[in-house]
Amino acid sequence: MSQPKAPSILELYPEETRAAADLLKQAVPHMVRHDIPPNPVHYALWYTYSKGTEPELNRRLDKAVKDFASFPPETAAKLFRDYIINGELEEARAGQQQVIELVDDIQGDVSRSVSGSQHYQASLALGLAALQEPIADDLPNVLTELQQSTQLMHDQQEQFLYRLRAAQGEIQSLRTQLERAQAAATLDSLTHVFNRHAFTRLLEQALSNDPQGLALVMLDIDHFKQFNDQYGHPLGDRVLQHVGQLMRDLLPARGIAARYGGEEFCVILRDCFDIASASAFAEQLRLKLQALRIKVRSTDKVLDSITASFGLALAEPGDNFESLVTRADDALYQAKRNGRNQIHPSSAEAALSA
Repeated sequence: MSQPKAPSILELYPEETRAAADLLKQAVPHMVRHDIPPNPVHYALWYTYSKGTEPELNRRLDKAVKDFASFPPETAAKLFRDYIINGELEEARAGQQQVIELVDDIQGDVSRSVSGSQHYQASLALGLAALQEPIADDLPNVLTELQQSTQLMHDQQEQFLYRLRAAQGEIQSLRTQLERAQAAATLDSLTHVFNRHAFTRLLEQALSNDPQGLALVMLDIDHFKQFNDQYGHPLGDRVLQHVGQLMRDLLPARGIAARYGGEEFCVILRDCFDIASASAFAEQLRLKLQALRIKVRSTDKVLDSITASFGLALAEPGDNFESLVTRADDALYQAKRNGRNQIHPSSAEAALSA
């Protein structure tokens, strides 16, 4: 059964002028009360808030203005993306995937055409060779005409094949560009694991499908700011790249690795039904990180102090993105408070295993 199509931007705001003006009159006092800058993103969010059609958006807006002295622009951008233009983004992603599939189909057709043309050309060459054998003295004119016709067809086939090969090269180039654009939209350019936006979307999808057997591992490189201050950001970037490579190497089947921000990473584990399994994966990654040896090129000094702290949480029925990430993040900071370079389950899992 196909999923219902997400409403477009125009479908989200069907109100006539009077109704729209009334909603805007309700939205503006909210913005003034919380000292929210009057820009299009904020107008859209608080206009939708006044409509009351997105209860989860209202809850998150209420929480944001309660938790922060000023409304964070990154929170506004995320809420705008998730609740206002989400349908447009999904449609764009679907359209991009359709183009890639179409290009694949065209490329296959071109390859088959090239193969068929080459076979036909080879057959003509064999037929010409057979006809050039001496058959009777009164056939030279016929043979000459046939030879000329065959040569003409051969030349035409060569031109056709040349055009096909050129088209095939253009199609492959276009496909490569599309794949790179798609990767750029989902992958972190430094570590080559998923970026935060892709992680958010994938975790929300996983939770909406079936949270059973889903675990979240969050890790944060210990003392990374001090490391950057002492050795410089280029070396810090190398550390992050090594962490991304380790995560990709150790990732189990159906697992998803992402850079959540800065030196913080996340792993979504599937088919993980107990905290011991999640802990085993995290411990393996912790030990590999601790064993990293990175050379400072300017001094040839080898760094052996790279560690990370881990927080774990198992998904529960009714979990959403925020609740699961909050539990794992709280566990991560507990690991840091306990001395760093260790793994800590969330409070719920710790209570179960006690």
